[in-house]
Amino acid sequence: MEAFSSWENLLLGVLALLIIFWMRPGIKALLEQSRKAPADWQAVLVPLGLVVLFVIFLTVVV
Repeated sequence: MEAFSSWENLLLGVLALLIIFWMRPGIKALLEQSRKAPADWQAVLVPLGLVVLFVIFLTVVV
């Protein structure tokens, strides 16, 4: 597959900027909600720990 030409790169850049500006209000609202949300690290660490234990289990079994 050959590389993009200059006008295609420019068009992709403009499209990416338009998408960012179009979604900016929603992103701003989500960031504000995440600042107000209580921190719940246990909801992240428990599944992550279970995945790590499962991977260790799989490596020991094989």
